[in-house]
Amino acid sequence: MEVNRAADLYQNIMNEISKVVIGKEQLKEMMLVELIAGGHVLIEGPPGSAKTTLANSFASAIGGSFKRIQLTPDMMPSDVTGFYLYSTTGHTSFVPGPIFANIVLADELNRTTPRTQAALLEAMQERQVTIERETFPLDEPFMVIGTQLQFGGEGTYPLTDVQVDRFMLRIFSDYSSLEEEEMVLNNIDSIDKHSIQAIASTLEIRDIQASARQVQVSPLVNKYIVAIVNSLRNDPDMLSGCSTRASIALFKCARVLALFDGRDFVIPDDVKRLIYPALEHRIKVKPEAEMDDVTPRMLLDRTLEKIPVPTI
Repeated sequence: MEVNRAADLYQNIMNEISKVVIGKEQLKEMMLVELIAGGHVLIEGPPGSAKTTLANSFASAIGGSFKRIQLTPDMMPSDVTGFYLYSTTGHTSFVPGPIFANIVLADELNRTTPRTQAALLEAMQERQVTIERETFPLDEPFMVIGTQLQFGGEGTYPLTDVQVDRFMLRIFSDYSSLEEEEMVLNNIDSIDKHSIQAIASTLEIRDIQASARQVQVSPLVNKYIVAIVNSLRNDPDMLSGCSTRASIALFKCARVLALFDGRDFVIPDDVKRLIYPALEHRIKVKPEAEMDDVTPRMLLDRTLEKIPVPTI
């Protein structure tokens, strides 16, 4: 397993993206973690907070193909997956949709209808799309970066629980700090002209994904993950508990964090760093608890306080 190579590649990609996107270090890190873990990421934040720029730069840095889907209420599922084109001569040809790319940005996902949102489900889970009973595999690596406006915004459709559960991590992209925004203004001309160079290839990314699967996770860490998720399910203020995908997200992403840190084994701190991005978006609080200002983050806070951290 090439631990040092993975750590170097991680740092090089981060540095390259930072030439265009200033700040947002956690967001960059979690996107790369998600890619190597083989999942998808949901980014939530206000307009103009660099979500699209970051996704495009990320795809360029890994040498992958990139497609952006600007989702609107009038979009159809075929606008995402593709369709068959029939001619008057009887000839049929398949027109692939924008889902056929290594990195797919589903921009403003909660602006489109649940019917079109559902067009992403098979692709995200099975890495394939089925159109008129014919199945088409998607290229690897494959990652959907979903962005959504903050919940309850004008003209939005809430994502279903099934849709949200397909995203391994949910990250916030807020406005830049004062210092970061000043840096953007001071360097805007060079940022506009800069083009991201491919630091890796899709083959290298697949190799790093294979290396991440070799990172050792002790039974104690596995028990720690399961204990956290199970405790949340039994919280009296929890309306619906996290699925097994939550445990899998913690497990897979913790292996990648360890790899990027130059280790071939997971420690409990790797899991703790992922608790909020991996679990918070899956939690629904009971209405009566919401009236008392209980939030999903509060449930996570008291769960972490209650579950003892194993000694490795």
